[in-house]
Amino acid sequence: MASHLFCGRVNLNILREAARKDLREFLDKCSGSKAIVWDEYLTGPFGLIAQYSLLKEHEVEKMFTLKGGRIPSAAVKNIVFFVRPRLELMDIIAENVASEDKLKPREFHILFVPRRSLLCEQRLKEKGVLNSFTNIDEYILDLIPYDGDLLSMESESSFRECYLENDQTSLYHAAKGLMTLQALYGTIPQIFGKGECARHVANMMLRMKREFAGSHTQILPVFDTLLLLDRNVDLLTPLATQLTYEGLIDEIYGITNGYVKLPPEKFAQKKQGEGGKDLPTEPKKLQLNSAEELYAEIRDKNFNAVGAALSKKAKIISAAFEERHNAKTVGEIKQFVSQLPHMQAARGSLANHTSIAELIKDITISEDFFDSLTVEQEFMTGVDTDKVSTYIEDCIAQKDPLIKILRLVCMQSVCNNGLKQKVLDYYKKEILQTYGYKHILTLKNLEKVGLLKPQSTMRNNYPTIRKTLKLWMEDANEQNPNDISYVYSGYAPLSVRLTQVLARPGWRSIEEVLKILPGPHFEERQQVPTGLHKKRQPGENRTTLVFFLGGVTYAEIAALRFLSHMEDSGTEYIIATTKLINGTSWIKSLMDNPEENLP
Repeated sequence: MASHLFCGRVNLNILREAARKDLREFLDKCSGSKAIVWDEYLTGPFGLIAQYSLLKEHEVEKMFTLKGGRIPSAAVKNIVFFVRPRLELMDIIAENVASEDKLKPREFHILFVPRRSLLCEQRLKEKGVLNSFTNIDEYILDLIPYDGDLLSMESESSFRECYLENDQTSLYHAAKGLMTLQALYGTIPQIFGKGECARHVANMMLRMKREFAGSHTQILPVFDTLLLLDRNVDLLTPLATQLTYEGLIDEIYGITNGYVKLPPEKFAQKKQGEGGKDLPTEPKKLQLNSAEELYAEIRDKNFNAVGAALSKKAKIISAAFEERHNAKTVGEIKQFVSQLPHMQAARGSLANHTSIAELIKDITISEDFFDSLTVEQEFMTGVDTDKVSTYIEDCIAQKDPLIKILRLVCMQSVCNNGLKQKVLDYYKKEILQTYGYKHILTLKNLEKVGLLKPQSTMRNNYPTIRKTLKLWMEDANEQNPNDISYVYSGYAPLSVRLTQVLARPGWRSIEEVLKILPGPHFEERQQVPTGLHKKRQPGENRTTLVFFLGGVTYAEIAALRFLSHMEDSGTEYIIATTKLINGTSWIKSLMDNPEENLP
């Protein structure tokens, strides 16, 4: 079922199995039949740990979404609430419990994810329902395995919390998650980091290590290095439009917990003579991970190279089906039949990805997409970043989606180390007059986190960073890439370039650039127990865990996978993050009441 978690250098299924074991133990505490009432946000992350079949084995008979009023009727002994520790959710739970039928008493239990909260328990006490609960427990779900080389905490507002609200809870969870990893995969000997949040996480982790000294099992270290990177060290990358296949799917349709919902028209099975009648109206929901052979092959390619890859695959599948004509003996026919399920799955997969590619192509060939991309690339190469962009002006005049405007204005600001006061004031005035004065808080938020700011000094450091780290590569090869810049058709993500330089020749070679970038950079060593030092075989790669604090994009993940697969790289990368993000979801997380006020 979780075969895609075994395929990487590090078997992430060990982490998943540990999470499943804890879940089973909690469910068995509540003996008898159960109904789970879910905080809706948790259903996606839990789906990556345990399917309904596992819950069913432990007497879960019904599942409901947490909402006000009465819980739907169910002939079960236990009602279990799976919730995040949020006060507003406690009010709903109190309402559920208070409206319960007193003649048919049932046992109530709460499972807080990822931590128990005294404030929440206090709220339940104030509402007079705390004593109604038989079990109040916590389920520590810090890092969730997404794929063979990818872990995410799915903490939806970690960047906002750290940089806007000065709330470091998600950093504590990150440190706890890293402790869990080390308990399962051994101590990580070397730690590097860049940024304030990275420093906090490293300090918390080292303190926890001292507190739990001697309590961990003796395991040969799987990871050689941990690199902690703050999102605000590289504010530019998430703002740019991702140009890999997976990145574009996320930009256009949004990937949530490994699933994407797509317009159904392209996936309708048209039968001959029926024309286009009765087209489906429900979105087509597809799971996306490396368990699907074709997806694993094309997801990290630049979108311009996907068409050729799909057509090559179509020829291979077609040739495989033609083989049936050559099968003469019983043995040959038997062999062909045994391969049939795999071939049919491959054909279905090809049909799906051809449809997705067509949907994406409809957008990428549009004039609007091309114009927007051209402006992004001009900003990234330092063209006209210090004056009002006529393109942005036109977009505001046409009332294009606000998030598109904000991404472009923030990008211009980041590439210019802040905007001249009169340029910034002009943009703000235009945005507020066109989209409404309610967005004044959003603009303030963007300023506070450093995405949109006035120029404080005359010196713009971005060109120095761009040149030193080779962030812009002319004529990036999209078909057969030889550099990470292919993921943005010319721009090499700063975060991944820092990772690449750390591996070889080391950060000492870019000391000056590191001083320009925000936050401290540091190196720590953790003592590995005697006899557990890794003896590396000749030619064996090092394994580095790169942890993005504040979110990571699919294009950055693709760039790190590209480095892992380079013949002479010498390092394989596993990626961890607080959240998988794109420019839209990231800006949305910094808006106040985004649902209410997006045009």
